[in-house]
Amino acid sequence: MTDLRVLPRVTAVEPLAEFVLRLTFSDGLMRDVDLSPLLHGPLGEPLRDLAYFRRVRVDEQARTIVWPNGLDPDPDMLHDDYQTAVPTTAHARGVS
Repeated sequence: MTDLRVLPRVTAVEPLAEFVLRLTFSDGLMRDVDLSPLLHGPLGEPLRDLAYFRRVRVDEQARTIVWPNGLDPDPDMLHDDYQTAVPTTAHARGVS
């Protein structure tokens, strides 16, 4: 049987504190994700500069976030497998 699961894509990104981004996905999920584990290697090193880190944008074709140097984390990893930085439910944010 064929897996007809629609792959999530990042639809919005908002830099928060330090190396944390708020990501919104095509299925409505919103997560605050700490991306500090990406800050190593030739593509990750430039992101240590917060000004550069905040140059993140959504690439519609790649379905994920990207930086000018070409770093583009897998949207499935960001959606399912990545540790959230802080709770992002309405209750945890103090929204009634």
